[in-house]
Amino acid sequence: MLDTPVSDCRYCSEISKARGEDPIGSAPQVDYWLLVELPQPWPTTMFTENPLIQQIIPLIKQLVLKRGVMVRPLAIAPDPDYSEPGHTRVLYYQRPAAQFATYTKQEYVLPDQTAAPLVMALLHGLLGQRVDLSSFAAYQRETSDQREMLVCTHTQVDLACGRYGTPVYRHLRQTYGQPEQSLRVWQSTHFGGHQFAPTLIDLPTGQLWGHLAMDVLPQLIHRDGDPRQMGQFYRGWTGLSKFEQIAEREAWLQTGWDWFTYPRTAHTRRKGLTGRQRWLYPLLRWVPIKLLQLWLERWTSKADWVDVELTYDSPQGQGRYQARVEKNGEVITARNSAAKVNEPVKLAPKQQYQVSQFESVGAKL
Repeated sequence: MLDTPVSDCRYCSEISKARGEDPIGSAPQVDYWLLVELPQPWPTTMFTENPLIQQIIPLIKQLVLKRGVMVRPLAIAPDPDYSEPGHTRVLYYQRPAAQFATYTKQEYVLPDQTAAPLVMALLHGLLGQRVDLSSFAAYQRETSDQREMLVCTHTQVDLACGRYGTPVYRHLRQTYGQPEQSLRVWQSTHFGGHQFAPTLIDLPTGQLWGHLAMDVLPQLIHRDGDPRQMGQFYRGWTGLSKFEQIAEREAWLQTGWDWFTYPRTAHTRRKGLTGRQRWLYPLLRWVPIKLLQLWLERWTSKADWVDVELTYDSPQGQGRYQARVEKNGEVITARNSAAKVNEPVKLAPKQQYQVSQFESVGAKL
């Protein structure tokens, strides 16, 4: 229960956690991550006034809305220990295959005036244009083994991220993110799900976590202990869609932390739908147009049940799980924090899901 009445609570994440909202399935599905150092502050006007952002937004929209290529651009705050004066870091991650465990990474640290041309070249390349990256090769760094954690502290988008994300960022940065360690911890702009603040991204593996508490951070960093103690904090893996993320969590809970190292993929086999969705979905799901499939996933995001198949490769060989994800009631929760003191928080019902059936069915032939 909340310590104060909902009417007196300002932060959406506090309401979400108190109401028992499960964060699983809330991670965005991402094909490419594009992270660029950008000094704070990050006012909401940055999206319309920053010259670099003004250039890339039309390209991002074209990739996502017209081609179904899921590109996620984020700004990260320069760090005195990680960053170089007069230079901008660009981190570029791409999905290497349909079945994978980690995103492929490229890192550049280049003079400030050269950052925008690199970012534009990377995006134009995703649009299918011929681009020459050879002029940027001298600025590339080999950091494929470097782990990056991004904690959302973007207060200007939602107060909860500043209120709850900042202490987690500071603790992780001071305890685990020293320059001599193989983990860097960054403050980042908003990547969705502020109702689950404090929330973070773990790259290159691509897990999202939320509702984090200080006492679970060592387990998250070291990936050890009983996964069931961490299940309530898992938002999902960005290599999959919503219902597939819910099934993938169950595989992790039953398999253990090694699961995150297995190349894996998922396939949605059937959905429990009604009305037009019931007969349109089985037809449209076979149309090989990515943008259509992304739209279809959103259109059927409130299915009564979903059958998911997970395929993975482990040191013991290839394996396969089948899961049924079903509705599991709803919670009355908040999606956004109140912008002003004494402003009422808007509440709305949120459907919850659980895995009702899960079994290993052996290797896929």
